[in-house]
Amino acid sequence: MLTRGQPPWVAVVDDELALRESIAGLLRSAGLPTTGFASAEDFLGANTSGLGCLVLDIRLPGMSGLELQQHLHRMGRRLPVVFVTAEADADGRLCEQACRCGAAAFLHKPFLGDDLLAEVHHALALQGSAHGST
Repeated sequence: MLTRGQPPWVAVVDDELALRESIAGLLRSAGLPTTGFASAEDFLGANTSGLGCLVLDIRLPGMSGLELQQHLHRMGRRLPVVFVTAEADADGRLCEQACRCGAAAFLHKPFLGDDLLAEVHHALALQGSAHGST
């Protein structure tokens, strides 16, 4: 839940350390508080109050990114998710599944940093408008 006066933060869940740190560094350089997690299970075990957006890899060891998104959706957590993936999705099934649970964006690796920043800002705006209407 976002609280007034506190900027929302972004969680980055990716099992590739270098990519996770690269994404987190990019987001921090844009002024966005960010925390990285190596797995869905690590994320679920953390305090996520104030979370505004989730940058989530599709393929993770253990619980996949899609499974995490669906789990959060079933729990009533309607977080905007920016999916990142190296998976070929020629028929669009992964993207369709993600969008059914409210994914804000779906980026294929490698992606441009500016594209990721734009999608994260868009997702945070979605989250902000959702909280503003309650």
